[in-house]
Amino acid sequence: MGPCKWRGLVTSVMLVSACYGAMTPKAENIRGFAYYKGKGVPQSFAKAVYWYRKAAIQGYEAAEDNMGLAYHMGQGVPQNDQKAVYWWRKAATQGYAPAEDDMGAAYYRGKGVPQSNHKAVYWTRKAAIQGYAPAEDSMGGAYYRGKGIPQNFRKAVYWYRKAAIQGFARADFGVGRAYYRGQGVPQSFEKAVYWYRKAASQGLIKAELNMGLVYIIGLGVPQNDQKAAYWYRKAGAQGNAAADILMGMIYRDGDGAPKNFQKALDWYRKAAIQGYALAEFRVGRAYNFGQGVHRNDQKAMYWYRKAAAQGYAPAEVVMGTSYNLGQGVPKNYVQAYKWFALAKSATKPGSKIYSTASSDIKRLSFSMPAPQIAQAQALAYAWVKAHEK
Repeated sequence: MGPCKWRGLVTSVMLVSACYGAMTPKAENIRGFAYYKGKGVPQSFAKAVYWYRKAAIQGYEAAEDNMGLAYHMGQGVPQNDQKAVYWWRKAATQGYAPAEDDMGAAYYRGKGVPQSNHKAVYWTRKAAIQGYAPAEDSMGGAYYRGKGIPQNFRKAVYWYRKAAIQGFARADFGVGRAYYRGQGVPQSFEKAVYWYRKAASQGLIKAELNMGLVYIIGLGVPQNDQKAAYWYRKAGAQGNAAADILMGMIYRDGDGAPKNFQKALDWYRKAAIQGYALAEFRVGRAYNFGQGVHRNDQKAMYWYRKAAAQGYAPAEVVMGTSYNLGQGVPKNYVQAYKWFALAKSATKPGSKIYSTASSDIKRLSFSMPAPQIAQAQALAYAWVKAHEK
């Protein structure tokens, strides 16, 4: 049959030339894509842009869209949102659905154009009515959130479903969420799980997390800690910090996996190095109590301090207690008072942490002269001002 039997699968630069002719815009665009992906040639974004541009200046809409993406990502050319929109608009005015969707995203984010939800919906709808799944999903999102269009859950589900039947994972999730919450459709946890599973099986992290949740609680499926751990592990393997923390809790408590403090610490650490305060606090506790690691008060304080620096109140209480007792740090009532004050200010009256911090402040006040109390209060105030967002 020759090399052109499967034109839709052509990636080799030599086959492109054989099938399409070296100078046709379609061949130039395919050649650019080959360089972009490194298929049959060494990967080179600069060479990809060279070939995209040759096709784009001839009005080939797919190449115009690719030029927009190159400028948007800064791949092969300096990042430039205005130039990205320039090329997307050229392709979109020819009715090229991916470019219309890109225009919608540009207006939604205000990248390269003034932010406008209404214009975002205008362009997204043009792509969606052509059956372009990402745009159908975006239309579902617009109706779901009421961005650029009146909120309407039934219409959101309509568009999500259109994209979902094409196997678009985010839309599968959108339909699942609608059934889970009873928004636009009668509530059904069983149907929610069906759609969540479809999205999760494609590796969508938030769907994997929700699959873990339904198995933990037993909504729409029989309660099963082992299956919850299975889905959390999949999300964690993709670097999701929330899943890392949940896996740490599973190994800490022995629910869904054999209790193992070492593995719990390993999972907590994965989230902690991403800067998640709860995980930093959990790593601190592991060092504090020698769970999965040799006890080390100094390392415990290192991690507690990182969590406290983000305003995580439980860590602030521990910091106060450590300075009060001299555990892992030199005893210092001024620092202890400061951290208790920060914990108190970060929580609501009546909460456990608020009550604990208030009691500790009261006890310290009996042992501290007025100038030290004033110094501690000033330090707490300065800390808050320095960490205001």
